[in-house]
Order: sequence, then C-alpha cells, then structure tokens
Amino acid sequence: MKKQALMRGKWASLLMIAMLTLSACGGQASTQSSNQGAPEPASAQSAEAPPSETKKPSGKVVVYTAGPAGLADKILEGFQAKTGLTVEQFQGTTGKVLARLEAEKSNPVADIVVLASWPSGMSMKQEGWTQAYTEAVHADRLYDGWVDEDRHLFGYSASALGITYNTKLVDNPPSDWSDLTDAQWTGAVNIPDPSLSGSALDFVSGYLNQYGESGWSLFDALKQNGVTMAGANQEALDPVVTGAKSVVMAGVDYMAYSAKAKGEPVDIVYPASGTVINPRPAMILKDAPNLDNAKLFIDYLLSDEAQALVANAYLLPGRTDVPAKEDRTQVEEIKLLQYDWNWMSENGDDITTQFMNVFK
Repeated sequence: MKKQALMRGKWASLLMIAMLTLSACGGQASTQSSNQGAPEPASAQSAEAPPSETKKPSGKVVVYTAGPAGLADKILEGFQAKTGLTVEQFQGTTGKVLARLEAEKSNPVADIVVLASWPSGMSMKQEGWTQAYTEAVHADRLYDGWVDEDRHLFGYSASALGITYNTKLVDNPPSDWSDLTDAQWTGAVNIPDPSLSGSALDFVSGYLNQYGESGWSLFDALKQNGVTMAGANQEALDPVVTGAKSVVMAGVDYMAYSAKAKGEPVDIVYPASGTVINPRPAMILKDAPNLDNAKLFIDYLLSDEAQALVANAYLLPGRTDVPAKEDRTQVEEIKLLQYDWNWMSENGDDITTQFMNVFK
C-alpha cells in the first residue's frame, strides 16, 4: 500500500454522523478485571527481561474499541491475565467511539482507541488526537502500510471486502463486481451503507480511485438492478444468512468466514478486478491518563498471543509472520485495487454524498 496522509474533511463528516448516531442509539460500556496468576508484562524496553528485572504494572487502562465484540473481549481477558491490570472497555461502532471521544474532549478518559477504519485513524492523527509510541514491540513486523511512519497507528488486524453469498441460493457465485449488474441478480443484492460503514466507503472510494468518474457507471447500474443499501455490515449480511437476499456486496470478509464456521449457508469470493484491505488501527491518545499501561496494551495487541486471537476471529493478523486462519484466504492471495488512502480521504465526503444520491 502507498504511504498515506489524511485531510480534515472526512473527520468532520464522521463526527457529525457519529454524534447523531450516538444520541439516537446510545452505547454500552463493559468493565472486567482479573488479577489472578498474572505473569510479568513484556515492556517495550525489556521484552525478554526475566521477571525479577521487569517492573509489574498497577492500575488500569481505558480502551474504546470498534470491536469485533468477541475478539475485543478475548483481548481484554488476555491482557488482564498477562499484566494484572484492570481494563475498562467501551464498545461501539467507529462512529459511536468517535462521538464519545468528542464529547469527552475537555475531560479525556480513554487511553487507547481501536477503530474499524484506517482513514478514520489517520484523521485522528491529523487532528492531533494521538501520540507516537516509537518503541512498540513487534511494530517492525507489521505489513507495509499497516503502521504509519511516526508510529501513531498500529494496524494490528485487517479485513478485506468481498462478495458474500448464500450457498443454498447461489450455485455459480459472481466473479467480479460488475457481474452483480446482470439480470439474474435483480433485487437479490445488498450493499452496506457507506455513511454508516467505513469499510464500505473505503471500497467505493478505492474503486473510484482506480476507475475515476467512469467508475460511477457501476453504481448507477447496480441501483438500476435493484441493489439495496442496507445499514452497516451486519445489517447487510443478516438477510443473506437467512435467505431473504442472495448476496451482500462489499461486505467485510471476517463476518462471512465466522458465519460459515458456525454452519451458516454462506461463502465469500474476492472479485477478480481487485478489492480493498482495510487495516484496523489501534492508537494511544495524546492525553492518555494511563500512558505506561496504554503502551503495554499496544505491545499486547502485537504480541504472539493477541495475534493468534486475531487469526482465530477470522481477521487478517497485522504481523507478516503470523498467518491468517488456514480456512480463509491469506493477505497475499487477495488482489487489490490500485488506491491511495490520501486521495480516498480527500474525496470521501463528496463520494458519500454522490453515492447516497444514487441510492436514495
């Protein structure tokens, strides 16, 4: 991936959407703690130091995360067992996390924020919300472009966008995005709402980044073929699982793999023309009240243990030396569109507006 830099426009748009979402839906926080049998932590300065030479941390760390919920809870439990720290965790969509951060701006609470959108994380850095952690353990093992050069953003995991389909309804799945404009898919396809799903917006932006204005012809044709814009990722996938729809376009792949592993009649293909892989950034906030503990949390996210948890959740691990789960497609097997995060971010607001006009 190309080196990225981010502009202010998308950040403002996200916050406006997020504040409306938060006020309408609210959020839930979960707090768990464990202090039993905690081994010594691996600090950035002495990752291999014997227990007698490593200072045991005390206190807590506050984490705001965009999930996935099951993985976030397992990471919380593993980190607490590893360090003896108490974790106070708030889970919500990327929009709800951003809205809560904005509401608490004058009295910061969170130490760590984990988002589902790389551009949103880069925007936080651009706006001065984050700080560097240059000594992060294993950061040099992340995929190229999954950590920024200043080490504010750590892409500890990622998802790719694909075409998820119901295997009971579809014998011959589409092989590319344009196939979904054919008559056989009329009224049978969902696409996540890019104003709610950062990953869906990243796909639309990435597609247009490669194909330019002519790329809009695909989305016009999809609308004419009865493609339905259906909430965020889970809301778009659920009707495909139940058989109410046949296909979800530009859905996050880990949800498809997870559903398939649970016995649901779904599978996924990656379009032949390419797609987008979106790293999920973890960041230390500039005003983190528990800075040392926040650094330990980043170290844990990049550790062997946490990266194995990422793989087991069917996400793509951030480290190049940790393979994804064997029954899913690996990073190097996914063909990518030719896109630039900076271009996508600069044009994100206009793209969202035009897309919503197409599908209104």
